[in-house]
Amino acid sequence: MSVAREFASDNTAPAHPAVLEAIAAANTGPAHAYGADAWTARAEAWFRDTFGEGTSAFLAWNGTGANVIALQAALRPWQAVICVRQAHINVDECGAPERFAGCKLIDVPTPDAKLSAAQLEAAITGVGIEHQVQPRLVSLTQTTEYGTAYSRDELAALCDLAHAHDMLVHVDGARIANAAASLNLPLRAFTRDVGVDLLSFGATKNGGIGAEAVVVFDPELARDLRFIRKQSAQLASKMRFLAAQFIGLAKGDRWLANASHANAMALRLADGVRDHVGVTITQRVESNAVFAMIDPAATVRLQERFHFYVWDDTTGEVRWMTNWATTPADVDEFIEAITDALPA
Repeated sequence: MSVAREFASDNTAPAHPAVLEAIAAANTGPAHAYGADAWTARAEAWFRDTFGEGTSAFLAWNGTGANVIALQAALRPWQAVICVRQAHINVDECGAPERFAGCKLIDVPTPDAKLSAAQLEAAITGVGIEHQVQPRLVSLTQTTEYGTAYSRDELAALCDLAHAHDMLVHVDGARIANAAASLNLPLRAFTRDVGVDLLSFGATKNGGIGAEAVVVFDPELARDLRFIRKQSAQLASKMRFLAAQFIGLAKGDRWLANASHANAMALRLADGVRDHVGVTITQRVESNAVFAMIDPAATVRLQERFHFYVWDDTTGEVRWMTNWATTPADVDEFIEAITDALPA
């Protein structure tokens, strides 16, 4: 299928030049395997500098793998995860959390893919009853599957409530950089400092090729994670090439610049079409995603030239994603095409 432009996913973007340069720089001579190399040490040091002493980071191949090993580190088989129904771990990971972590997902329906403290309180049931799975961990997606961002206060309230019930908090941060750019906060301020226990940190959607990390703030949770990572087929033998991607994105805060640009391109797109008759923006645009309702016939015409997803087949809601490589010209061309495709 030949398309003019991609608005389907930030996974369709090329690798950022800084990432390729960092990989090339690491591709010199031999290096110890399985993470015992200088590049991995530098990447791990960046995580400690960013999130504070006592932080442990375990690099992994992909986001599903990072989520799975984070859940495995936190859960026993009779324990459950509370998440929103739209969560990536619930919808888009082919049952991997259930299979490999052996846990039940308690999915909470929400209109905007965000879990509120009241919804979390209502979902914590059956505690101490041996016939029921025991809620042990809350998993929050930041930014959410609808592109919205939890505020620092919202996260703090959820963490406080979870901890009051002896539960842990995991953040699926495949787009954590976009959240930092949207909130205009340091990464630590809305993760470790508000009580998050484990973080899946994504770099792939931010200009990487295939680099994620499980970031752990509790040494007890981190104790067995290297064994879990190995058993879960997420330990890279040539770890330096995963680590180099984080190093390239960390230099000069390239990760933040990439996310800020992607967010700005989504806002440009939303602003360019929100007043058009026949376009209804359905979610707040707080990161690099625009959700909209448009005429189904217009969707068909647009998809002849542009690749994007119909998010909800029952309603016709579409999702348009931008990324670090999306240009203003790309966005303006898409806006013009949307205008042309709409019924007169």
